[in-house]
Amino acid sequence: MTPPPNHIIAIDWSGDKSVGGQRRKIWIADWHNGVVTLTSGRTREETADYLIAAARETPDMVVGLDFAFSYPAWFVREQGSKSAPEFWEFVASGKGEEWLSTSNAFCWGRKGIRCPEGHRAPQWMGFRQTDREISLGGIQPKSPFQIGGAGAVGTGSLRGIPIIHRLRTEGFSIWPFMAPRFPVALEIYPRLFTGKGTKSNRGFRAHHLCQASFSSLPKDVKMKAEASEDAFDALCSVIGMKEHGSEFGRLERESDPTIKLEGRIWSPASAAD
Repeated sequence: MTPPPNHIIAIDWSGDKSVGGQRRKIWIADWHNGVVTLTSGRTREETADYLIAAARETPDMVVGLDFAFSYPAWFVREQGSKSAPEFWEFVASGKGEEWLSTSNAFCWGRKGIRCPEGHRAPQWMGFRQTDREISLGGIQPKSPFQIGGAGAVGTGSLRGIPIIHRLRTEGFSIWPFMAPRFPVALEIYPRLFTGKGTKSNRGFRAHHLCQASFSSLPKDVKMKAEASEDAFDALCSVIGMKEHGSEFGRLERESDPTIKLEGRIWSPASAAD
């Protein structure tokens, strides 16, 4: 891929089991030829339908989703998977829901399931390499094994991986596991675009949205982002991705065997610790 895409979508994801929760919490920020929309009201499967339909209309499209696309390499191998696509199929077959609904030795964070000893240590085995590499003033991604508690991504990941599996079967390139070509889906971390600060605070969101990057956006789009942290994450992500759109043309397939199993969070070249 060399030219920048003319269609970029960022999704603030949700692992909520209920249909109502999904429709309320999943937000899609869609930038297409300079026009930005910010919408909710879809389930996970309906969100996948939206992406597939959009890719058919504009194949030169990049999609960012904020959940872990895979797990630590040792865990993927332990499940008998030799590649990330094999692991996605395994999770999508119902294994992910089984892990969420039954006690096991690796998922933690919900009431009555204590976090493992040493889980905050930098070299704890519950992190992927990419989780350790990204940090913003001490804020970094959570372990995909954490399925409850503040910032947990585990539930959303286990219920998002089947969507990645579906997008792959529909012709999406999933970066960095596959040779990059449009349409491409990649993992994002909204904190890289919102910066530090208390995102749950409406005042922080309102102040952030006063930046020049958002000045040309419709008033109703900014009002939605100010009113909802989920919408805010999606909007900041799509604007950040657009600002670094030229970098998508330089994406490369990963050759490192660990990253080929674990995946990598896409980070703008200018992102710094």
